[in-house]
Parts: sequence; structure tokens; C-alpha cells
Amino acid sequence: MSPPATAGATPLYDTAALRTLEARATVALGGEPYELMRRAGQAAWRFLLRHWPSAHRIVVVCGPGNNGGDGYVLARHARESGRDVRVLRLPMHAPRSELAQRACADYGAGGGGIETFGEDVHDVTDCELVVDALFGIGFARAPDAETARLFAAIDHAGADVFSLDAPSGIDVDRAGAPGDAVHAARTLQFIARHAGLCTGAALDHAGEPALATLDVAAETFAGVAPAAELLSPECLRRAFRPRPRNAHKGQSGHVLCIGGDDGHGGAAMLCAEAALRAGAGLVSLATRSMHVPAMLARRPEAMAHGVGSADALRPLLDAASVLALGPGLGQGGWGRALFDAALDAGKPTILDADALNLLAKEPRALREDAVLTPHPGEAGRLLGIDATDVQADRYSAVRTLCERHHCVVVLKGAGTLVAAPGRIVRVIAAGNPGMAVGGMGDVLTGVVAALRAQGFDAFDAASIGALLHAAAGDAAARDGGERGLLPCDLFPALRRLANP
Repeated sequence: MSPPATAGATPLYDTAALRTLEARATVALGGEPYELMRRAGQAAWRFLLRHWPSAHRIVVVCGPGNNGGDGYVLARHARESGRDVRVLRLPMHAPRSELAQRACADYGAGGGGIETFGEDVHDVTDCELVVDALFGIGFARAPDAETARLFAAIDHAGADVFSLDAPSGIDVDRAGAPGDAVHAARTLQFIARHAGLCTGAALDHAGEPALATLDVAAETFAGVAPAAELLSPECLRRAFRPRPRNAHKGQSGHVLCIGGDDGHGGAAMLCAEAALRAGAGLVSLATRSMHVPAMLARRPEAMAHGVGSADALRPLLDAASVLALGPGLGQGGWGRALFDAALDAGKPTILDADALNLLAKEPRALREDAVLTPHPGEAGRLLGIDATDVQADRYSAVRTLCERHHCVVVLKGAGTLVAAPGRIVRVIAAGNPGMAVGGMGDVLTGVVAALRAQGFDAFDAASIGALLHAAAGDAAARDGGERGLLPCDLFPALRRLANP
């Protein structure tokens, strides 16, 4: 029986849902929308004091909408506290909304001045902090040339950048940067966390994210569906139950790893060892005969078999409960024959690497409990688009793959996404750049297969497996740093984190 996998997950919302929440919160505040802006600006000012208490010279860059209005409120608080505050905006960014106009007027009434970028000043200098209140969550296009110059000036200011709601230039629904975007040290989100700041390019721009709820009541969220949910490493503590004292290996399943063509035996070996370290009761490896001695020397607990044909594979398929298909499989005749035989076996299957490439070349129906684990390049081949298009809208890519293949999909990368038919997308809040090295995906395949074998359903095995894998990568990086991190460095942490 699958344990409760995502107790403690954090809901994430898209722009449409956030607009609904803002409208509901305004009604709850007596229909006075400026009260919500006042709270946002004040929360941002308090956040600034907490994280940059010694910043005296502050530049607040305001846009024409309500995000700019939040910035004017913050600037007024900063000025009233005796800080040296400069408000900067583009020539076409005079406040447009009624709320922003009111906030700007309140700032000006206290004696605050405004400078125009491109006219009064041409760069952002002589400051200890830049507050980015340009666009927030309302930006979904590439910036024009003048705006891009302002973004560049902010990034070259030589000071930390504090973004309100979202770094300007980030499309928070697609989690991408259509063009240039601001790089923040910290981003303060309002009311609820944004789905688009937790994956892809947004992670390189948002810095350390935080949330100010603005004291919005819990009932405001009733009936507003999140776009995704965020799984942090704390979820692992709830995901794994202690095994019964009289447990036996058969209760933890039998994983068969299939792969390791000529010159690619290491991928299959990593997959098999990962399945063992993640708790599978039995692990077999079907590979080229030349790799069997190396597997036995490396990890004798794995039952390694030299397999030269699909006929030789079939008895191993019959004995297995879960298949890990693809690491080092190749796309030649041997790999294709094993690929077809494995899928014909009708067993729960995790597909990675060349299994995904073969599927892209010759699509075929999969079981609903199959799990695909593509990186952006493999996802692009499955979708018939470029990897850059996948990265430009990771949520759309993972949902489309899920709909097309009617199964679970793990879109790997910064902020890994996990989707399943009829389920809310899960986002993995763990992992680091050191994991961008060959073999890491093979380890993930073994981990997911092991959890599937132990009774997790396909969606939970994929999402908890991705979380366990990413958290193990973080633990390994803490021990020795990110650069030079190897897939096998994850194995001690995998075992430890699977036993919270």
C-alpha cells in the first residue's frame, strides 16, 4: 500500500488564480483595494528591514501598474524612516491604475521625488539596495529595448536587488524569461506562492523566495484550485513508513534494470545500484554479457544477467515486478528488441534515456502506470519541438506529454516537474547544479523503480522518487561541493533519507 506521499506540500498558484484571490481579499477588506496595496508595501518594507537593515541608500524602480504602486508605498515608508530614497521610472511608466496613482501621490505628498531613467539618469548607481517594483506577475512578453536597458542597469548597479511579487521580465505562468529579466537576491511574493517561480529559468532570477500572506483569511482560498504543489525535503519524513519487523524481500518488489549496450554499461549499473539503495527487495540487471563481471564486482547484491536477445530477456521479465528500461540501452537492434519485449510484458515500467528516444521515433501505447523521465532534450524529441521551447514553458510541456502518452511524466531539470492524468502537477523543491552530469538520470530511474516496487503508486513513486533523488544530491553537495559531484556520491544519502 502506498504511503501518504505529499502531506505538507505547498500549493502554488497561477496568475489567474492570484487575481481571483486578490479580488476576494479586497472584498473581505470591505471593498477597499488600496488597503491590500498598503499591506503589500508595508510587508515589503518590513521584509527589507529584516534582510537589509543597514541599507540607507535605496533605489526603488517603479512600473506603471499596481506592482509599481507597491513600490511607491515601500518608498514612502523608507523615506519616513530617514532613508535616502530615490524612485526611478521609465518615461512611459507614469502610474496608470487608480491605485498606483494614489500610492504615487501619497509618496509625493511626503516630499518624495521621482527620476526618469533615460532622461534624468542613465544608470543605477550610488545605492546599497535596488527594489524592483516594475512589473510583478503581470509580465508575459519580451521587454522592449528601453526596458531591457533598465533591466541591465539594475543588474549592474553593484547592489542587491529585492523584487516585489516576481522578478521583472519573468513570465510567472510559464516559468520562463521571454527576454531579458532582472536577477533578484530575494523575491517577496504576496498572498500566495507563484507556480512560475519554482522551476526553469525563474530559479536563476528569483533568488531566495519568501511569502507575505498580507493576513488574507484562509477561507479566501476556498474553491480556488492551485496550478501545482511544491514538495520540499520535509515531505520525505511523511512519505516513508517503517517496515514491519517480519518483513521479507518479496514485499519490497523485484526491479529489473534493462540496458547497458556496448560502451554504456555504467548507466545500467548506476540504475541497478540506485534501486538497491532506494530499498527494492530484489534487483536484477539485463545487460550485455561483457558488463556482468563489472556489475558483480561493483555490487554483488544485484543479479546480473548477460542477455543477447529478446528471447533471453523474457524469463527475467516474467520474474520482475517493475522494469527500469533505458539506461545505456542504445538505439540499435539489440536495444530496440529489448525495448519492444519489455513493453510487451505489460509490467509497470520506468522509461528513461534511449527508451525515450526509441519511443519518440516509434510512438506506441503505454500502460497508465508507466513513468517517463525525460530531460528537456528528450522531452523536445517526444513533443517534436526544441529543448528551448520546452524550457520556455515547462508546465505546458509536462502537461502535454502527460496527455499525449496517458501516463506519469517527470520533466527533469531545475525545479523538476511531475505530472499525471487528472492530478495537480508536483514541483520538486530540491536539487542543485552539480547534478547536471551524466548518470544522474540513471540513478533517478533506479530510485523511482524501487519505490514503485515497494508499493507506491506511479505518481507518488515518480514525485517522491524525484524528491529523494534531488535531496540526496543536495546532501552530497553539502559534503564536498557541487562541482565534481558524481552520481554514485548520492548512494549513502539515498539510504539515509529513505529512512527518516
